[in-house]
Amino acid sequence: MRSRLSRRQFSTRLVRAGVAAATLPAWIPGWAADSPSSPAVISGSLPQVPQGVMSGDVTADTAVIWSRTDRTARMVVEWSRNERFTEVSRVVGPVTGPEADFTAKTLLTDLPAGERIFYRARFEDRGTPGEVGPAAAGELITAPRDRRDILFAWSGDTAGQGFGIDPAHGGMKTYASIMEARPDFFVHSGDTIYADNPLSSGMSLPDGTVWRNVLTAEKAKVAETLAEFRGNHRYNLLDSHVRAFNSRVPVLAQWDDHEVRNNWYPGQKLLEDSRYTEKSVDVLSTRARRAFFDYMPMRPSADSIIYRTVARGPLCELFFLDLRSYRGANSPNRQPVRSREADFMGVTQLEWLKQSLLASRSLWKVICTDMPLSLLVTDGARDWEAWANGDNGVPLGREQEIADLLAFKKRHAIRNVIWLTADVHYAASHHYDPSRAKFTEFDPFWEFVSGPLHSMTLGPNPLDGTFGPVARWNSRPEGSPASGPFTNEQYFGTVRVNGKTGVATVTHFNRVGTRLWSTDLEAQTV
Repeated sequence: MRSRLSRRQFSTRLVRAGVAAATLPAWIPGWAADSPSSPAVISGSLPQVPQGVMSGDVTADTAVIWSRTDRTARMVVEWSRNERFTEVSRVVGPVTGPEADFTAKTLLTDLPAGERIFYRARFEDRGTPGEVGPAAAGELITAPRDRRDILFAWSGDTAGQGFGIDPAHGGMKTYASIMEARPDFFVHSGDTIYADNPLSSGMSLPDGTVWRNVLTAEKAKVAETLAEFRGNHRYNLLDSHVRAFNSRVPVLAQWDDHEVRNNWYPGQKLLEDSRYTEKSVDVLSTRARRAFFDYMPMRPSADSIIYRTVARGPLCELFFLDLRSYRGANSPNRQPVRSREADFMGVTQLEWLKQSLLASRSLWKVICTDMPLSLLVTDGARDWEAWANGDNGVPLGREQEIADLLAFKKRHAIRNVIWLTADVHYAASHHYDPSRAKFTEFDPFWEFVSGPLHSMTLGPNPLDGTFGPVARWNSRPEGSPASGPFTNEQYFGTVRVNGKTGVATVTHFNRVGTRLWSTDLEAQTV
């Protein structure tokens, strides 16, 4: 039997794994679990697992296992190197209850590297110790320590613009197609929910048919309370494709705006939005962050920090950004010098990213950002939502953070960096080159855009020329009408790193898994 980690031991392992804080938040119940007890009886009247299981932030020897039950109960996780569970390691997890919306996470440690791990989670009834409910089973692949092939997928934007779950249209079918690609893990690039997009019973589609949503109380209005934000996460888990996907593919998640509200930033007041009785975005974002950590299989940190690294062996390391929590207000974005008003990553996160890239020994460094670098994303008539400001000139405003980072990478010869993002609801491949740019102190690189997973399809957006981008491929021609998950214009991408050659192959797919475009990137070794 595996004994639980003490709070101090667990915090130390978080730091070693690259998580940005060393202590645990007091609100996470049960991470310091009581002494284990042995399950004896399985009964249908005991705690259930209606939302299934998820794994996340999987490294070479650790993984976070998530599940949710229907009453106050203790999580118990068993794992094995074979799906018959002939040899089992058992980990006693936390007690969960209404304060955590009956969600729970357990950290598995000392896993074998580069292997497929089978796990199952169930819950022990607190009223009848020793009796546990039925198990939900899942699997994951730990990161290798050698140079074997790696395959992972990414996309973003789930259940937006009124498109919820319609069984007659196949449900959230993109998740099934990603699962069929058999990636080692999946990067959800943000907008994991649409807390500000209530659902109606039906919408008329261009072909004359009707999109009919499955409805829940929490999706009937914009989310304001903690319960409503949690209900938005729970809504997506009603979809059978999503639950099956979660059980088979580890999810590495970050957030963007719709986990709270469209285009939000710290300090914003919703004085003109009559849908909200709570006018402080700071209050809303605090509740949304809590719900996000409750429902995503992420390691906890003292301050619920979302930016982090996840190492996947000698070929690949991922760097997850948080472009919401530290930004200044959206503005015309033309500040001539660095300032708090021009922050996007913010000083602390930017320095963390620089030093993390510098310290990485992986061949490919993958920056996972919830917003694109140069695509123009508006917020109202005069303000900009992303980094770019549309002037095609020298770096101003938020663009100065990118200039600083790119110059740092060039100065320190940090090679083989690619950027993955979503947000704009179409897929694209952008190549950046200083020969085309107003700012030239950087080495050429690629940015790849995907999504939506299950939302309205839009775009393409114009590119700002400050850093010399050019669209090598777009999923949608200029002037395409908006569509959605009633078509195949939903997108995900994959990155395959060849263990022998080091070549990274990036491929775009549509909703049914049809290959749309691909490129091979040669790794630089000098």
